Order: sequence, then structure tokens, then C-alpha cells
Amino acid sequence: MEPLSSLLQARHHPEQLLYERGYRHVAGVDEVGRGPLAGPVVASAVILPQDFSHPDIRDSKSLTERKREALYAVINRHALSWNWALVEHDEIDRINILQATLRAMKASVDSLRVRPDYIIVDGPHLFPAKIPRTAIKKGDVQSPSIAAASIMAKVVRDAIMRKYHTLFPQYNFAGNKGYGTAEHLQALEANACCPVHRKSFKRVLSQKA
Repeated sequence: MEPLSSLLQARHHPEQLLYERGYRHVAGVDEVGRGPLAGPVVASAVILPQDFSHPDIRDSKSLTERKREALYAVINRHALSWNWALVEHDEIDRINILQATLRAMKASVDSLRVRPDYIIVDGPHLFPAKIPRTAIKKGDVQSPSIAAASIMAKVVRDAIMRKYHTLFPQYNFAGNKGYGTAEHLQALEANACCPVHRKSFKRVLSQKA
């Protein structure tokens, strides 16, 4: 018999297969903020009710900011449990972005009020856990739970970057959210980096603190 982890790959709504196998609380996990030059990486874990469905819940990158914020309220209202965790820029510099991402993902699951009995994670990498889990490439396209987690993480991180914008307006973090846009790179060249930049990243390394 084909392993369950293989059956979950590239399957639309992998949660349904898990429900059929007897799992009750499936946590979808995703992160936002691996690529930016500044700010934290944020992960979220979401457990949706088995009978929950919403046509607009999909990968956060395909949604407008207004739509994400509206869906944030919907998910917050209906999720059996959800939470988020972050790893800040200085810790990213210390342990690298992949390890920081896995740490944030694990912390988001560990902080759930309802204990999941299965975890599905967007992407190819898994974090250590005693709970059965599967990493699903493009999981935010296939899984409503992972898509919901991507939305929650994105809304949380964007709010954090807007706060950083008030401290360091010259970089326009409210607009670029720390990503390496042309405007952001020009600001780095003009002003060097600020305390929330990831100084281990190549495009920041050349700038003086």
C-alpha cells in the first residue's frame, strides 16, 4: 500500500483523505517572509473544522491585501484553533533563514490550543515533531488549511512591517514589507541598513550598520 505521505502529495484538499483515515484535527502550516531583506519570518498553524469551506481561501500571494484582511477575520472566527510565531531578524542572521523558518513553524504548532493529530506543511521541509506530518510542495494551492495559515501569517507579518515603517520610514517597509524592491535597494544604498535588516543576506552585507 502506498504510504499516506505519498498519497497526500499534489492532492486537492489533502485534509479530506486524512479525515477519511480517522484524523480529526489537521493543522495546516505555512510561513511568510523567507525572502525579505528586513524583519522577521512569521509562521502560522491553522486547524479548520472538517465541514468548513470558503471559496476565497487560497494562497495568500494570490490575494489583495484587503481580501487577506477580510479572510483573516473569517478564519479567526471559524478556526478550531490557530496561532502564529516569529523568528526575528537577528536570530535569522544567527541560525540562517531555513532553520529560523522551521523554528517558527514548530512554535506556531506548539502554541495551538487544540492539539493536532496530523500536520501538513507547505514546502519540502519538515520541523521536528512527535505528531505525524507531511510536507507538501505547493501545499498552499492544494490545502485549505495551509492556505488559511498563509493568509494569517501574511496579515500578521504585514502589520509588523507597518510598525517598523513608523520607526524607519526611509525604507518604506509599509509598502515593500522588507522585500528587495528597487526602491528598497536604493534606500539601502542611500542610508545603509537599519537595526531590523538581515545583515547575513547578500544584498544587505555590503551596507554598513
